[in-house]
Amino acid sequence: MVLRLSQLFLRTLREDPADAEVASHKLLVRAGYIRRAAPGIYTWLPLGLSVLRKVEQIIREEMTAIGAQEVHFPALLPKDPYEASNRWTEYGEGIFRLKDRKGADYLLAPTHEEMFTLLVKDLYSSYKDLPLSIYQIQNKYRDEARPRAGLLRGREFIMKDSYSFDADDAGLDASYAAHREAYLKIFARLGLDVIPVAATAGAMGGSKSEEFLHPTEIGEDTFVRSPGGYAANVEAVTTIAPPEIDYSTAPPARVLDTPNTPTIETLVDASNQLAPRSEADGGPWTAADTLKNVVLAVTLPTGERQLVVIGLPGDRAVDLKRVEANIGSFLPIAGEIGLEAANEDDLKKNPLLVKGYIGPGVEAGKPLLGLEGASKLLYLVDPRIVSGTSWITGANEDGKHVYGLVAGRDFTWDGVIECTEVRAGDEAPDGSGLLETARGIEMGHIFQLGRKYAEALDLKVLDQNGKQVVVTMGSYGVGVTRAVAALAESNHDDKGLVWPRSVAPADVHVVAVGRGEEIFQTAEKLAIELEAAGLDVIYDDRPKVSPGVKFGDAELVGVPTILAVGRGLVDGVVEIKDRRSGDAENVPVEKAVDFVVNAARSR
Repeated sequence: MVLRLSQLFLRTLREDPADAEVASHKLLVRAGYIRRAAPGIYTWLPLGLSVLRKVEQIIREEMTAIGAQEVHFPALLPKDPYEASNRWTEYGEGIFRLKDRKGADYLLAPTHEEMFTLLVKDLYSSYKDLPLSIYQIQNKYRDEARPRAGLLRGREFIMKDSYSFDADDAGLDASYAAHREAYLKIFARLGLDVIPVAATAGAMGGSKSEEFLHPTEIGEDTFVRSPGGYAANVEAVTTIAPPEIDYSTAPPARVLDTPNTPTIETLVDASNQLAPRSEADGGPWTAADTLKNVVLAVTLPTGERQLVVIGLPGDRAVDLKRVEANIGSFLPIAGEIGLEAANEDDLKKNPLLVKGYIGPGVEAGKPLLGLEGASKLLYLVDPRIVSGTSWITGANEDGKHVYGLVAGRDFTWDGVIECTEVRAGDEAPDGSGLLETARGIEMGHIFQLGRKYAEALDLKVLDQNGKQVVVTMGSYGVGVTRAVAALAESNHDDKGLVWPRSVAPADVHVVAVGRGEEIFQTAEKLAIELEAAGLDVIYDDRPKVSPGVKFGDAELVGVPTILAVGRGLVDGVVEIKDRRSGDAENVPVEKAVDFVVNAARSR
């Protein structure tokens, strides 16, 4: 049926909404695709739903092509399955929890691993039932502290999440590969440029993990790539550690007075005056010769606040996202955490931490950080801190630093953590060249979950020998509402949206421009013929709206082809405009339908 603007539930806006920060948010609201209901929560209007459903349809078709079957779970879920997997606690404040009138605990699902696992456990019991891939397209809920950028980071959003179930690891590899290929086809059909990058598993758990990032300057994720093909989210980049050094002949460490040197810059300047180094010994001191010790406060899912000290070269900065992604294995409780620099109150509670002069300790029997000592703080170091390397670092006394403190001889550590910023020009971990950095939006994420959830929920099947084995699982997500936003973000100009034809709410936007009855009759006839030819049509039949407003709305809405019936009708022609290129052509009325149909089919 032709969508007539005189009847369509649509109001466009001339001004950007006050709370909108990015182009997709501004244009989706202005063009009448979505409306804000609450922070991070949006109502979908008819045009928006049309785009959303087309995105979903492409996803369904590609999931069906790999043999996945669709199911649909409730969004309101009981506590018990999430308690069994420990995620009721691990999610911390990131989920919406509620009680029913009887006092039973529920949550609004942030994701559905537990429910998929229990469903398969309920119905399947033999290896003959596997492999299995099932999926859903469903609303998810996360209690984002700072929802932003419209649909890109909201509290309610739609995801396609699928799960594979296999009897062994070889089966998981095959299921993972099939989903990966399906994702590449989905994004290609959407017209959305994505780069698969190595990623960390985070709270999901599991081993292998990849993200599909859409490159854009507004993206929240930073990733790197090399000329040789390496690509990874910065959280998953591994550092090439230098070789260990023989320290048997290294001179003993010494403490020097270094007043007024609480920063790396002041320390380097003072060191080159107090203890100048000859060219033979490496030349003037630089920030790379210093060991910076950064104190972080970690808030565990239980609410406990724990301090962690991280040692890293002074020419590098801590990347909190990398720390958050990698610190879980060193903490007593797994799950989502809060992470920030320690504040003044934290330092006051630990008087041995002398701000600006923190070090891992020198005097025997008085360790402050590291493996020795009963009251020490957890001490983690960057991979560049290897045995035999020598450092200038704090002496844990105001105005004093240690020179020649040797790793492995004078101090030790609790673990090695990927924690520093990844820079353009760093070596790729696989030796494929120097890294370049970029930003992107996460459009999809796939995980080899392994047996984490199957073990927690006791999902087993009988193998060929009649022995019970734990099923191995994969998890695969696509952000459906985020895809709409990313498409809007990458497909617009200064006049409005410019949808790819694969997801546009219509193929052609017919505009009747003028007041003559013949203009409206011809536009009506063309709209009906275009619809009969199999195209989706929007027809601006509003009788008392100016040409400027009609053209402005057509360009704002962003349908790929605009067909204008107006003054040219006296010469027997209509104007057909390609919204993406801006090219316009006068076409005889009798050839207009074929012209538009051919244009739609050629893309």
